[in-house]
Amino acid sequence: MHVRTRRSRTFLLTVTAVVALGGAMVAPAAAITDGTLDGNGHPYVGLMVAQDADGNPLWRCSGTLISETLFVTAGHCTEAPAAHAEIWFDADVQSGIPANGYPFTGDVGGTTYTHPQYDPDAFFLFDLGMVVLDEPFPMASYGALPDLNQLDALKTNSKTLFTSVGYGLQKAFPDAASWKDVAQRVRMVSHPHLIQINTGFTGDGSIVLSNNTRTGGTCFGDSGGPNFIGNSNVLAGVTSFGQNWACGGTGGVYRVDRADDLDWIATFD
Repeated sequence: MHVRTRRSRTFLLTVTAVVALGGAMVAPAAAITDGTLDGNGHPYVGLMVAQDADGNPLWRCSGTLISETLFVTAGHCTEAPAAHAEIWFDADVQSGIPANGYPFTGDVGGTTYTHPQYDPDAFFLFDLGMVVLDEPFPMASYGALPDLNQLDALKTNSKTLFTSVGYGLQKAFPDAASWKDVAQRVRMVSHPHLIQINTGFTGDGSIVLSNNTRTGGTCFGDSGGPNFIGNSNVLAGVTSFGQNWACGGTGGVYRVDRADDLDWIATFD
């Protein structure tokens, strides 16, 4: 299972942004690959569909409910023209179409907000978004925010594992027509390990995780989905970018343990 955050200007299909980061080409990410079905493992991880001001679906992403009214996702999932989001928390959205209202009416809706320093031309620098729900959506448990600079203590090795969760593609092919066969819109989980942190490529705002058949990773549709520290519910960051079109290699995660991110999220309490 690979989880990557990729924004689609033509709803749920194509990726429109490719950006040079440290000399490499990166794009918003999308889905979980080489993973397993999550079942009831992370019920607070939802699938969101961004809508414009007129209620037209724009693109789909993943995200994490951290309280009964606050849903954390990626900035490229909430950026304009997004004005609203509908969110589903059931484990298998695909099986309920059209009875579950996808992609127009979710379990709950809310207003979208994007990090004040977000720049769509350099989305990976402040790739954080929030959805404030229109009404409380109580659960038995929620995702948790990290402590300030908590990730700095992590070491880059195969034992530093994360739990990546999302509703994105299970496989990706250059031929967009093939994606429909592996985009089940079901919540999946994988356990990639830490490849880079605090390097020239990642800066101090991102980390890079493994994306391969052994550990799993992220892909299209997983953008904004959580990457939890180890097996905990502590959110290291949101799925942000990938380095190729086949959801292999490595995946980029935008960290949420920096002061500007935690301070901005706190303004919604």
